[in-house]
Amino acid sequence: MSTMRTLPLSDGNSIPSIGFGTYPMKGQEATDAVASALDIGYRLIDTAVNYGNEDAVGAAIRKSDLPRNEIIVTTKLPGRDHGYDETLRSFDASIAALGVDTIDLHLIHWPNPGVGKYTESWKAMVQLQKEHRIRSIGVSNFTRDFIQRLGAETGVLPAVNQIELHPYFPQEALVAFHAEHGIVTEAWSPLGKRAAPYSEPLIEEIATAHGINASQVVLRWHELRGVVPIPKSANPDRQRLNFEIPEVELSREEMAAITGLGRVDGRLFGGDPNSHEEM
Repeated sequence: MSTMRTLPLSDGNSIPSIGFGTYPMKGQEATDAVASALDIGYRLIDTAVNYGNEDAVGAAIRKSDLPRNEIIVTTKLPGRDHGYDETLRSFDASIAALGVDTIDLHLIHWPNPGVGKYTESWKAMVQLQKEHRIRSIGVSNFTRDFIQRLGAETGVLPAVNQIELHPYFPQEALVAFHAEHGIVTEAWSPLGKRAAPYSEPLIEEIATAHGINASQVVLRWHELRGVVPIPKSANPDRQRLNFEIPEVELSREEMAAITGLGRVDGRLFGGDPNSHEEM
């Protein structure tokens, strides 16, 4: 299985090859889902300030019998907290909500170019990493241009960029750019949510040929591209199905065919980072 694999990060750390998403779960549902995911074997847990569930996610982590250093906790800075001092305050609030001493992976949730402060937030995160309060820093929903500006102004590129990525929106150019610059790609909505391509004859055909589930075909497609998928489910059986991805070798033709399902704009909603603002 692929479940024990990790991917190296440019800062010397590493992350598991699959993560567990928590949006939009809150309260006890989120706590129970994370607890179940940890029991199944997930070690990369993804939350955000704007998900409103850092406290619930933290509760599950603190109740777990797992050593803290085996769990990679990710959270994200909201747009309303962009700016140097604002980022420091937001980080302290996330630490308190999660009930942890260190955040393993901290991401800027959206660039919010209309606000124009994401580089100041990045500088604050670079400083927090130097102080060993954050292990790894990254971004989410950033384009090539935004990433290059971070590098130009600070000399530090993100270790991770978490982006919308699924067969209808494969983001080939951005994934290639990440690989060229040592940035790990994470995929939110890796299965396409409401637009899940399970009913595509192509996906069904590949699943039947390899004796696996349609969702496992899509998750394996991500893995073979070097992408870390972050699927979400509150159902333990579905969690396990997503986690236990057989290491089938999809052929070059099968991989290309799945990527070929991409559409001109296959986004799930109007989330273009050049214009979308999420505070």
